[in-house]
Amino acid sequence: MAKRIIEEPAYRERTFVFKDRVHAGQLLAEKLKEYSNQRNAVILAIPSGGVPVGCTISKILGVPVEIVAVRKIQIPWKTEAGFGAMTWDGEIVLNRELVVQLGLTEKAIQNSVRKTKEIIDERLKEFREGKPLPDLKGKFVILVDDGLASGFTMLATVRAVKKKKSEKIVVAIPTTSLRAVELLLPEVDEMVCLNIRSGMMFAVADAYVNWYDLSDEEVIGILEKHRRKPLD
Repeated sequence: MAKRIIEEPAYRERTFVFKDRVHAGQLLAEKLKEYSNQRNAVILAIPSGGVPVGCTISKILGVPVEIVAVRKIQIPWKTEAGFGAMTWDGEIVLNRELVVQLGLTEKAIQNSVRKTKEIIDERLKEFREGKPLPDLKGKFVILVDDGLASGFTMLATVRAVKKKKSEKIVVAIPTTSLRAVELLLPEVDEMVCLNIRSGMMFAVADAYVNWYDLSDEEVIGILEKHRRKPLD
């Protein structure tokens, strides 16, 4: 299948183009209309920021949404940044170039991986209530987050989904760096990226007028509200 990228040219290189994550989800849903009410499609949303985006798309398209647990592997002395990512099923992707630059030892890497797994296990309990993911074999899988900086968290997610033998993998994000597009496009069937920005510095928050880190309690509240009124 030929790979393709769908973007919004008017948003190229711009900042503050979305009111909030719900608004971004509404605009993404417009680009994903071909998947409306498809019984073979499923949305996988990445917490925390991907949950309001994914639930909004789910409601508009009539496609179910599931939550996956994916986490960046934190730099020991700079925990707000990561040198790779890990998924719910143990898929690990490392930014090898950054690992070398940071001088991380194998012991330091394994310590960070262990801590990441603990966080992922806790999030699975919180957000999925211990329920396993549905069978993804033969499915059209739409992977959603609120934005991509390096792209390694999404890359780990893509590779985990590939192992489930899905029919098609689509990455749908409101905002992304150009380098993340270049990293991910060879790995997926389609990318929907509304706001693509180049340059050395990139922050997901710069695409939003109203953006803040969601707490776990807020994510659970969004999920509970969506479960009460799904797909209507």
